[in-house]
Amino acid sequence: MTEEKASPSLAFWVRARFHFPILTGRTIMRSTHCQSSVTNNSISYLDLAMNWTISHKPTVRTLGNSLLVALIVSSLLPNALLAQRGASGPTEHDAVEPINHLPNPYETVRDWGVLPDGRTWGSVSAVNVDVDGIHIWAGDRCGVNSCAESEVDPIVKLDSDGNTVLSFGAGLITWPHGMDVDAEGNVWVADARSPNSREIQRTPSAPMNGHIVRKFSSTGELLLTIGVPGEAGDPPTHLTEPNDVLVAPDGSVFVAETHSAQFMDVRGGAAKSRITKYSASGEMILQFGEWGYADGQFRAPHSLAMDSSGRLFVADRGNRRIQIFDQEGNHLDTWYQFSRNSGIWIDDNDVLYAIDSESDENYNPGGWRKGLRVGSAVTGEVWYFIPEHMSARASGMGGYGSMGEGVTVDRHGNVIAGEVGPVQGLTKFIPRLWDPNGR
Repeated sequence: MTEEKASPSLAFWVRARFHFPILTGRTIMRSTHCQSSVTNNSISYLDLAMNWTISHKPTVRTLGNSLLVALIVSSLLPNALLAQRGASGPTEHDAVEPINHLPNPYETVRDWGVLPDGRTWGSVSAVNVDVDGIHIWAGDRCGVNSCAESEVDPIVKLDSDGNTVLSFGAGLITWPHGMDVDAEGNVWVADARSPNSREIQRTPSAPMNGHIVRKFSSTGELLLTIGVPGEAGDPPTHLTEPNDVLVAPDGSVFVAETHSAQFMDVRGGAAKSRITKYSASGEMILQFGEWGYADGQFRAPHSLAMDSSGRLFVADRGNRRIQIFDQEGNHLDTWYQFSRNSGIWIDDNDVLYAIDSESDENYNPGGWRKGLRVGSAVTGEVWYFIPEHMSARASGMGGYGSMGEGVTVDRHGNVIAGEVGPVQGLTKFIPRLWDPNGR
C-alpha cells in the first residue's frame, strides 16, 4: 500500500491523465528486448475529445460532453479504484513506445455484409477467408452476443459483394469465437462458452454446446467435434473456453484456450492458458503453455496464425503481445510492438495483420490506441496503422471508439474485421495506396 499524498489540482490531473504519446515514423521492433528509436510527438486526448465533439452534430456533441465529464471525474479517483481485473501485464511491455501514428492506406467501409432474412448482425469475432481467397466466412452471435436462445444459423458465407450465399450451424454453436478454413475447404469453429445461468433460466431447452471445436464441411455437414459439448475441462477429452483454432499445412490442429484467463491477475485454479495440438482426426498430440507473464506463458491466447516457414504466432491478449513458437511448442520470440491483439492474420507474403479491439489505459497503459497494425511477420516491422472508428456508445472494455476483434484478408488485400462491440457486424478495409500482395 502506497502512502496517501495530497491531491493535486483538477487541472493538473486533466493534463497528466489525458496527455499520452503518439508516435510518428516507421518503427522496427524485432524482439522482446529491442528498443524503438523514433521521435515522440504528443497529443492531448482531452483536446481531441473536445474538438471532435464541437465539430459533430448535436447528438454526438452530447455524447462527447458526457464522455468529457466522465473522464474528468475519473481523474479524481484513486488509482486503486480505477484498476480493473486483468489490467496487469508483463514488465517488458512498459519499455515499448506505443505505435499509433503511422500511415493509413485503407478506406474504411462500415456495416459490410448482408445477413439472410433481414437479420441484423450481432457480435462477430470469428472471421476467415475461404480456401478460394474470395468468399468470407463469419460466425455471427445470432444478432446479439450469444446463440444460446436462437434458432438461426450462426455460420455464414459471404461473396465478394457481402451477400450471404450459405448459412448453417443452428443449434450447434453457442458462442462462435474463432475459426479457420483448411486446405480442403472445411470450416473449423471454436465455440468458447456454454449457455450461462440466465440463458438457461430463460430458455431451459437451450442446447448445451460450448467448450468445443467443431469441424464442418464446406456445405455445413458436421464432421468432427473436439471436446465435450457444454463441459469445461482438460485435454485430451475436454476443452476450456477455446478462443481460436488453426489448421497447419500438414493437417494438424492447434487450439488456443482459455478466454477468461485474461481477466485474472494471480494464478488460481481457473487460470488456465494453453495451446493444444491435435491430429487431423482429433487425437491429442501435445500441449504447451500455462497461465503467467513469462515467455512461453499466456493470459488468454486469443488468436492463432502461421507464417510461411511454419512458425506459430499466438496473440497473447492478456499479456499485450504476440509470442512465436515452433510447431512443437518451443518458444522463439516475443513481440510487443503490435499492441494488445484480439486477432492476428498472416497472408501468403508474410504480411502480418494484428487487430486491437480493447486498448485503453487500464488494459494497455502507456498511450496505446485500438486499431489495426500491419507489418512484417518476418522482421517485426510495423508499417501501417488504421485507427479505431468512433461509435455512438462507449466500448465495454473502455477507451475510445471501436475496432474489430477478428481479422482476415482476401486475395485482393481487402481486410475484413469482425466487430464485437460497441459496433457489431463486419467492417471492410480496402487498400487504396498500397498493394499488400505485390500486384
